Amino acid sequence: MFNPLLVFLIIFVGAPLIELYVLIEVGSEIGALPTIALSIFTALLGGLMVRLQGFSVLFRAQEMMARGEAPAIEMLEGAMLLVVGLALLLPGFITDAVGFALLITPIRRAVIVWMLRSRGIMRPGDPKHQGKPPGGYIEGEYHRED
Repeated sequence: MFNPLLVFLIIFVGAPLIELYVLIEVGSEIGALPTIALSIFTALLGGLMVRLQGFSVLFRAQEMMARGEAPAIEMLEGAMLLVVGLALLLPGFITDAVGFALLITPIRRAVIVWMLRSRGIMRPGDPKHQGKPPGGYIEGEYHRED
């Protein structure tokens, strides 16, 4: 699909160059010290928010395990929060914008679902079986009234 070398070059060479350009442009508008202070502030704020979100995801995963359900999406959310935390700690405003956007739970879940569907791991349900149990059986109890 994609050439891995090209993806590697874009991520590890292109992204820092774009970040550097944006930092220089912002620095020329508001000054060097305010730019550095803003970059440090976003890193600290992002770290705090990732920590809070991480605890939230952890508690949801524990609740699901207590109910006997597999916390698959929550585990992927935890992994994505690790990447988001890294993006927020890196100096730069583009990675900060992406990181803060992914701290919004519906956006993060939508990205996870999109990634799972695009790789064929998760498939959309069959529309004719929406809301019906597989096999057409409904489990329950009954008693006969005569």
